[in-house]
Amino acid sequence: MSELNPHEDQHWADLLSPRRRSVLRGGGLMAAFAASSVAGGALAADGKSPWGYDTWKEATTRPASVRPGEQVLPTRPRPYTDIKSYHAHIYFDEDNFHKAALLHKWAAERFVIELGNWNLAPRGPHVTPSFYFGFNNEQLHVIVPWLQLNSLGLTILIHPNTDDPRADHLYYTLWVNRSQPVNAYAMQKPGPGEPAVEQIFPNTRPTVKLES
Repeated sequence: MSELNPHEDQHWADLLSPRRRSVLRGGGLMAAFAASSVAGGALAADGKSPWGYDTWKEATTRPASVRPGEQVLPTRPRPYTDIKSYHAHIYFDEDNFHKAALLHKWAAERFVIELGNWNLAPRGPHVTPSFYFGFNNEQLHVIVPWLQLNSLGLTILIHPNTDDPRADHLYYTLWVNRSQPVNAYAMQKPGPGEPAVEQIFPNTRPTVKLES
């Protein structure tokens, strides 16, 4: 077996460094490989990783908490009346958007809800295209099973609206079909002069009797 060539290994590692990745994005893969083969494949003078070569020695430290204020167990449960309403977020992509369009239509025809606009790109804490509708507590026992039976295989996030939007999106959630990442760690509680809980303003006029 031939001996390992540390220069050749480093050459390939440097091809994946952040600076090299920018070259790949800007000039394409072939251009990057062509530039790297100058001088018979020798390591370029400036081809050192910006991360250094001892990263394997770095200790794994504990990251900062993403749940500030929840380091101590509460002394009593939160009352369920802290929930003022609910949101249902329906996620889709370029392959199943037609299913989202049908579910959007069905919901608007059957429920008194606040139906939001189409988000064709990530928006807020939601990392994929989506639409949402808001509904009051009295409809929870109908809308949740309706979405379970009529999700069309789409991923759906259902969360309550309390005075803690981060917890609403991360810890108090219900999922239909499967879960996916939600980037809500930076969400803050309402500031002075803002409503304590997000308000729901219905904007649909049902025209179809709900199947039962």
